[in-house]
Amino acid sequence: MEDLWCVAVGVFQLWMFMVVFLITLPAMFNVSLGVTGVYIQILVKILEWATIRIRRGQQEQHTVPPPNGIIERAVGSMEEDMGRPRSSPSLAGGDFALSDAFYFYKKGLESIVDDEVTQRFSSEELASWNLLTRTNQNFHYISLRLTIIWGLGVFVRYCILLPLRVTLAVIGISWLVIGTTLVGFLSDSSVKNWLSELVHLTCYRICARALSATIRYHNRENKPRKGGICVANHTAPIDVVILANDGCYAMVGQVHGGLMGVIQRSMVRSCPHVWFERSEMKDRHTVTSRLRAHVAAKTKLPILIFPEGTCINNTSVMMFKKGSFEVGATISPVAIKYDPRFGDAFWNSSKYNIVSYLLRTMTSWAVVVNVWYLPPMSLQDGEDAAQFANKVKSAIARQGGLLDLAWDGGLKRGKVKDTLREEQQRMYSSIVLGPIGTDVPQTCGEKASEQ
Repeated sequence: MEDLWCVAVGVFQLWMFMVVFLITLPAMFNVSLGVTGVYIQILVKILEWATIRIRRGQQEQHTVPPPNGIIERAVGSMEEDMGRPRSSPSLAGGDFALSDAFYFYKKGLESIVDDEVTQRFSSEELASWNLLTRTNQNFHYISLRLTIIWGLGVFVRYCILLPLRVTLAVIGISWLVIGTTLVGFLSDSSVKNWLSELVHLTCYRICARALSATIRYHNRENKPRKGGICVANHTAPIDVVILANDGCYAMVGQVHGGLMGVIQRSMVRSCPHVWFERSEMKDRHTVTSRLRAHVAAKTKLPILIFPEGTCINNTSVMMFKKGSFEVGATISPVAIKYDPRFGDAFWNSSKYNIVSYLLRTMTSWAVVVNVWYLPPMSLQDGEDAAQFANKVKSAIARQGGLLDLAWDGGLKRGKVKDTLREEQQRMYSSIVLGPIGTDVPQTCGEKASEQ
């Protein structure tokens, strides 16, 4: 029994030595030993081989690969789709036509079959299998060699990578809580600010190693500066780790309890993060005032905000809430795009809690992501906050190769707002009656009301 205990202690000591000296310390000094890069290259070769083997197996078994989309949507506006049926001279007078209903029937059926909004809240469809069982439960039966590779992958991910990643995550979070708490006892000075940024940076770099993250930053000359606001598209909670790995930010969010609350309270002691109570989050004036007060101090860290307000599945960018664009500060847009081949970074919060999500992430192959810093943008004359938000959103979508959607991410849990329905009604009214201010004949409804 004593021999077994000695062996266990020796294995633990060897394990901690490797974790601390070969991973943690290099991460704290932002030094890479090149192991992750070699690991990613090997993964790419294996996934390419698996894709070729799957296609060959499908041909041998005469199976047809699933289609990329359920339906093929017509590309065009309401005016274009209704213009052809209403081109008849009999419909030029502004009367309602029964054929108009077919446009709304068609759009309604398309939404039922393949909704453009709700599909953004489920995992992204992969063009090929990435040897993760949860992405396809049938492909690993195509051949014996593929099954062996898949089985080895399960062993590596759950028996080697998972314990290593959990150990690094515990070290990183513990260092964050302890380090920020100790720094918080210092009086406000430039030394305190420097130590706070150092603690935050080293913590997030350790946590990035816990995700086997390979991050490529582009256009670093456009990095957010102090006294401004950084806005980015939102895929998962690890977006914070990805961005803060390259620079410090002041976080904005709701006050939580439990472990998250402990982390928040320790962080705010050393750095001016902006945490709100639940009641304050609903008060736009309070939120805007506190954000404006933060950016007014040009020495404070840039605020990191995800204006979508919810996680989107790495395929698109949805409507930006205009609150952060009303502050009047310089906006530094950032586009984040994950490589889905190595794992699904999207957090489906309606299906998985945060612990389950982190477990799925840590049992994926790796987190490979590209980050683009876009040139700073400011509110222009004659431009309101909503237009400014849409301009920033379009720039992020264009740079990240994401779909630019006008829908509100709040539809994930709520109903369509009345204003969106009224907008569609106004568009249809303008088609039937013509632009506002033009002389048009009375409609059937107006004639009936006069009678």
